[in-house]
Amino acid sequence: MAAPRTRILKCNPESITFSTGSDNPVYSDLETEKAITSAVEHMTAGQVVAFPTETVYGLGALALDASAATKIFTTKGRPSDNPLIVHISSLSMLSSLLPSSYTPSPAYTTLMRTFWPGPLTLLFPVEPTRVPSIITAGHPTVAVRMPAHSVARALIAATGAPLAAPSANASGKPSPTRAAHVLRDLGSSGRLPLLLDGGPCAVGLESTVVDGLGADGALRVLRPGGATVEALVAALCDPVPPRVLVHRRDFALERHEEDAPTTPGMKYRHYAPGVPVTLLYTSLARPDDDGAARRVAVDVFFREEAGCGSSGRVGFMAQDGSPLLVRARSEGARWLTFSLGESAEPARAAQRMFDGLLSLEEQGVEQIYVEEVAEEREGLAFMNRVKKAAGRSLRIVDI
Repeated sequence: MAAPRTRILKCNPESITFSTGSDNPVYSDLETEKAITSAVEHMTAGQVVAFPTETVYGLGALALDASAATKIFTTKGRPSDNPLIVHISSLSMLSSLLPSSYTPSPAYTTLMRTFWPGPLTLLFPVEPTRVPSIITAGHPTVAVRMPAHSVARALIAATGAPLAAPSANASGKPSPTRAAHVLRDLGSSGRLPLLLDGGPCAVGLESTVVDGLGADGALRVLRPGGATVEALVAALCDPVPPRVLVHRRDFALERHEEDAPTTPGMKYRHYAPGVPVTLLYTSLARPDDDGAARRVAVDVFFREEAGCGSSGRVGFMAQDGSPLLVRARSEGARWLTFSLGESAEPARAAQRMFDGLLSLEEQGVEQIYVEEVAEEREGLAFMNRVKKAAGRSLRIVDI
């Protein structure tokens, strides 16, 4: 018997607005309202629904229903020790997840006021009698964010309950930034009854995750994402602002913390398509500490390394103006290139990264090469994802 097909409902994000001081959606398009209503019916029946956010498409289920949340793990093939982010539409919904005695710090209050709704996730102490342990992977904290995408906000508000929602892809694969990505990855599983198509995602990679619960008051960026570190620092303009530290750059976790992370995207290999990905280092300004990457002359790379004795197609992703991108475009039809935008716009590279990996894979390339971008602003998150997706790295010299 054929697996049940995923039903796709179109939503117009611009047709959804919210009254000042209210999280209740107002619709100007009947079809969009019907689509949200249908999704709410699926959610309240304990099913999963894929829907757009400003970061990536999410696979949502009721966060406070352990049985419903379990379907997220089975649909994605997600390890049970990988916690989920809970999505809310109001601060009152946030309060329902936390101990009644907890009061957010001034730094958290500033971040919520500045970045919510938006691509920022914060770790909070959890109320264990309310939030199932499958959401937190047994940790005493819960990761929470308030998405900015109007479809996501409307769905959560109309459901009247927080939603757990990791990316809507098979575990370990690139995150989907278009409805077509979700359908290609999960549509044949028979486990995704409904997909809300709200168009491409504006940010294009996951939220920034911050832990500010340490005794020292520092804000630790566990996963860089759509809210840049520079923006976090700028928002915290108190006379004595807390330190903002980035995982693996400014601090390291203990071994037991690495083995049992409090937030997604830290333990397992992520973001990898079905073909090998190689990260190319090219910047002379970068210290030569890039994992002992093998050094390869540019001519050798194009003549031998990327050839590998095969006549198959090769994918290449880089920012405009890259000498390697120019060279790849001149190498013939077997080289399929994907632009990551101008080097001065790291947000564009971040927004296009997953789309590029998935598009090149769909076009039948046998391998994908991704040139590094500067690790500043959104480029920090870009490099975080590419390093996890890549099975190896090379340093290109003599460019």
